[in-house]
Amino acid sequence: MSTYRDLSRSLHKLTARLDRAADAILRVEAGVSYARFLALYMVGSEGTDTQRALAQRLGVSEPSVSRMVRVLADGGWLQTLPDPAGGNRNRLRLTASGEQLVQRWGAELEARLAALLKTAGVPYRTYRTHTTRLVAALDGQPGDARVRTSAPAPTPFAHKRSI
Repeated sequence: MSTYRDLSRSLHKLTARLDRAADAILRVEAGVSYARFLALYMVGSEGTDTQRALAQRLGVSEPSVSRMVRVLADGGWLQTLPDPAGGNRNRLRLTASGEQLVQRWGAELEARLAALLKTAGVPYRTYRTHTTRLVAALDGQPGDARVRTSAPAPTPFAHKRSI
């Protein structure tokens, strides 16, 4: 297969391997899975402050996030608070221990990625700039990169009944 048309699959392969490596590092050295670390990161650094928002950001169901939040709260990393607006929503906030975990292991994972990039001869700043542009394009944000939008999907034909 020609390599000029497989960037998307190569990117997927790279991301999957980085995720598995991060999971192995965090499980052994920090006692937390990468999925749970990402949840803590999103609450602490991305402003994801409700279980519903966290489920959407992680791409999982709300019941799944509810179980994860319970485990993270039991671990002393996350605090759940009733939403001041009422209803059946909980606000999420990192505990001091959760903040320390996100800061320490976020920095460690970033340092290991930087070392990998250096070993591979890929300039960190360039890679970061390109990645930021791609994420902005996917998010539909203004920036240097734009996602070309295709025409909207055709609407299905309305079936008319003969009378």
